[in-house]
Amino acid sequence: MRKSIVFKLFLLTVSLFLFILAGLFVGQTMFFEQFYVSQKVANVQSALDGLSTEEWEKTRNSQASFEMEQQFYQTYNTWAARLDASGYLASTDNFKAEVKLDSVPDAPALSNTTFSIPLYTVMNVEELRSDNPLLADFFVKPGERIAIEGLLINGQFVPQRIASQNSNLREEGRLENTPFVNKEYKVASRLGATEYRKHYTSILVLGTVTKLETPEGAAEARYTNHLFLEQIKSFQADLLYGEFTEKGNAVIDYVENNVPYKIFVNQRRDSSGAPYYLFAMTSLQPVNEAAGVMRNYYIYIGFGALLVVALVSFYYARRIARPLLRVNEVTQRMANLDFSTRISVNTEDEIGQLSQNINGLSNMLHDHINRLEQDIEQERRLEQTRKAFIADVSHELKTPLSIMESCLYIIQDKPDSPKREHYFLAMKDEVQKMNLLVGDMLELAKYESGTYKMEMSVFRIDALLEKVCDKLALDINDKQLRLHTQFIPLEVVASEQRIEQVIVNLLTNAVRYTPEGENIVIKMTEKAKSVVVMIENYGARIPDEQMSKIWDRFYRIDESRQRSTGGTGLGLAICRQILNLHHARYGAVNTENGVQFYFELSTKQDA
Repeated sequence: MRKSIVFKLFLLTVSLFLFILAGLFVGQTMFFEQFYVSQKVANVQSALDGLSTEEWEKTRNSQASFEMEQQFYQTYNTWAARLDASGYLASTDNFKAEVKLDSVPDAPALSNTTFSIPLYTVMNVEELRSDNPLLADFFVKPGERIAIEGLLINGQFVPQRIASQNSNLREEGRLENTPFVNKEYKVASRLGATEYRKHYTSILVLGTVTKLETPEGAAEARYTNHLFLEQIKSFQADLLYGEFTEKGNAVIDYVENNVPYKIFVNQRRDSSGAPYYLFAMTSLQPVNEAAGVMRNYYIYIGFGALLVVALVSFYYARRIARPLLRVNEVTQRMANLDFSTRISVNTEDEIGQLSQNINGLSNMLHDHINRLEQDIEQERRLEQTRKAFIADVSHELKTPLSIMESCLYIIQDKPDSPKREHYFLAMKDEVQKMNLLVGDMLELAKYESGTYKMEMSVFRIDALLEKVCDKLALDINDKQLRLHTQFIPLEVVASEQRIEQVIVNLLTNAVRYTPEGENIVIKMTEKAKSVVVMIENYGARIPDEQMSKIWDRFYRIDESRQRSTGGTGLGLAICRQILNLHHARYGAVNTENGVQFYFELSTKQDA
C-alpha cells in the first residue's frame, strides 16, 4: 500500500510539473512576445499620462527639457520629448539660427521679420564640432547671407532647404529637412502638380543670419539621437500635411533595420489652452532577443528540469504519503487500545485537520478509558474501604463490647452489688467511646471514598486559629500548658470547616501528648503564594522509625497501643485525607523541644 500511494503521487506530480513546463514553453513561444509588448505599451502610456502639464511647463529652456527627457529615459528606457502645435521640438534655444528676412513678395507677412530656424531639422549637431574639417565651409554664421526654400502651410512658413544663396538650394552644399522634403514629393505625386499648388505654396526667402546658438558639452546629447529626431521630423511632416488625424493618444508601429519600435503620441493642451504633443519612442528589440534566446534555452533546461522535477516529485510524494502512513499506523495502535502515540501536525490543510481529528479522537477515547479505569479503581477502593471499615470496626468494637458484656454479666449475677453504679458508668463510657469511634470511622471512610468534593471558600486563617484556641482553652488550662501564638492576618482558599477539623485534631493531639506545664507554639509563615501553619508541642518526641506511621488509621505511638492512652487513633488519618483533598503539603518533624506538625495552604491572590 505504501509503495502504491507514493508511486501514484509521484506519477501525478511528475505529470503536473511536465504539463506546467510544457505550458510555459508553449506560452512563452506563442504569447510571451505579445504579452511583453502589451505590457510595455501599457507601462509607457501610463508613464506618459502621469507626466502632468505643469511638469512640462517648468521646462522653459533646452537644459531643463533635456534633464526631464533623460530622467524619463532612465526610468522607462523610452525616449520622450515635448512638441509644439506645429510638431517642432520644444525648447531648442541652444540649437537654432535667427535670420532677418528681406522683403518676401509671395508672403508679405514674412517681410522684414526675424525668423527662427530649429537647426536640428536641417542638420546633425556633430557637423558643428571643432574637429570637423567641413566646419570652415559652414555658411550659417552671424552676418552671412542665406537663402531659404520652404512651404507656406496654414499661414506658417516651414523651411525645407537652406543654402548660402538661392542658386545652391539644389546643390550638395545645402541643408535639408529630408523627411519633410520626402513627404512633399509623396504628396505632390499623389495629388498632381496642379492640385498640389492649390493647397500648398512654395516660396523662396532671403535674409541675413543675425544669431547662431549651438549646444556645448553634455547638451549635445539631446540632438545626437538621430533615429528619434528623424521620427519627430517625420511626425511633423505628417502633422503639417494633415496626414496625422488621430485624436487623443496614438500608438504607431515602426521598424528600422529589422528592429521593431513603438511610437507614442499624446495630444495635450497647456494651461493657456494651446495644443502640444508628448512624443515617445521605445525599442522592442530586447523582447525579440530574449524570446529567441529562451526558445533555445528551454531545450537545454528541459533535461535538467526533468531530473529536478523527478527528484522533487519523489520527495513531495513521500512527504504527502508520510502523514497518511502515520495515520494508518496510529489508527492500528488505537484499535489495539494503545493511545500513547500521537500524529505530529505540521500543516493546516486537510491532512493536518485529519491528523488533529484523529489525535482528538485518541485523546477522547483515552480519557473515557481512563475515566472508566478510574471508576473501576474507585469502586475497588470503595470495596476495600468497606472491607477495611468492617475489619476495623470489628477490631475496635470488640474491646468495648467485651467490657460491656462483662459488666452485664456481673450486674446479672450480683444485682445488689454496691458497684452496680460503677458498672453502669463504665458501660456508658464505653458507649460514648463507641459513638466517637464510629463517627470518626464514618468521617474517614467518606474522605477515602474518592467521591467527596471539597467546597472551597476564602477565609481568614488567623481568625480560624484563634477560634480553635478559644474552643480548646479549657483543656489547655486543665493541663496548665502555656500557649504561644504568632498569627499573620491572611486569607486562604480552602474548606473552612475541614481545615478547622484539621487544626482541632492537631491541637488536641498536641494537648494530649504535651506534659503538664510545658509549651505549645502555634505560628504562621507567609510565602509568595501560600502560608504554612505550624503547631509544636514541647516535651514529647516521636521515634524516627514511627514518624512515617503516625498518619495510619488506629496507629498509636505508645508501645501498648491501648485506647486508654489516646483517642480513637483516627485523628491524624482524617487530617491526612482532608489535606490530600486540598492538595496541600503537610508533615511532622521532631524539633529540639518536641514535635512540630505543619501544613501549607494557598493564599488568596489579589487581581
